[in-house]
Amino acid sequence: MAKVNDGAVPMLEVWRGGLLECTHLGHAVICDAKGVVAFWGNPEAVIFPRSSAKMIQALPLIETGAADARGLTDRHLALACASHEGADLHVGMAGRWIADLGLTEADLRCGAHEPDNRDERDRLVRAGERPCQLHNNCSGKHSGFLTVTQHLKAGPEYIEIDHPLQRTIRAATEETAGETVAGWGVDGCSAPNFAISVAGLARSMATFANAREGHGARESAMHRLTRAMASHPELVSGEGRACTELMRAMDGRVALKGGAEAVYVAIVPEKGLGIALKIVDGSERGSRAAIAALLARIGVLDPAHPAAVKRMSSAQHNWRGMETGYYRLSEGFPG
Repeated sequence: MAKVNDGAVPMLEVWRGGLLECTHLGHAVICDAKGVVAFWGNPEAVIFPRSSAKMIQALPLIETGAADARGLTDRHLALACASHEGADLHVGMAGRWIADLGLTEADLRCGAHEPDNRDERDRLVRAGERPCQLHNNCSGKHSGFLTVTQHLKAGPEYIEIDHPLQRTIRAATEETAGETVAGWGVDGCSAPNFAISVAGLARSMATFANAREGHGARESAMHRLTRAMASHPELVSGEGRACTELMRAMDGRVALKGGAEAVYVAIVPEKGLGIALKIVDGSERGSRAAIAALLARIGVLDPAHPAAVKRMSSAQHNWRGMETGYYRLSEGFPG
């Protein structure tokens, strides 16, 4: 089993005062329907996909019939795949979803944290309220989990590793990645997260990219989730965030998803490609730059678009507005 730092290559450099201050190393893989077509670093490095795997975790929502039984829209499916900022848009939608199930916020198992959205955070402070589980960036995913659990009449502890839902997600992970999971850990939202190789994650995304509607339950579910994410980027992440801005820059042609500790994936249906990457040090600055560079390399993102430029090479400024340095893609990446 290849460790996460085995064979990692430079992807982003940070310069200050004419000196190289920091280099972000990582792995990246591009796959098509047949397998790996390009890679940087070690394709076999084993990682936790973290939230980049949410579209895999959402497959049972459609495949079990739960989504249709509850009349869920593409907006619900986008939120099920989201790592949202906890804006009123996200919190309100998750709250209505749970209420429509006849459940309450207490039935979620994701835990509560302060929202990233400043407006909602300020509102909570002014109102003297504490954040609840609906503010959790994974509340949409967990709303989907509850929908499946209720549909299957399974137990309420849906985050347990031996719960029918998690067994189904593990099987979907292995089937789409084309490999046996290397292990599992507990994610920030308390759900299991299954470890696979970077190449396996890219293969999974390529499977999504090549899925066609009307070609079986699995392909139809993948096609539907990809379309939902690409059509509703504001639900997948939030205003000003990389996922949302980059998907908008590509006019809904690509589904994009980041994960904690600097994982990123992309589903590119028009080219039948899936992309997965991991920055070893966990820097999201590095993962955002790397995914933008790879999307530009395959011709679906204009490298001159402001959303791309902001991630791939940009001046750094201090709190007084002084330019202190810059960051740029490492030489040879992405080639």
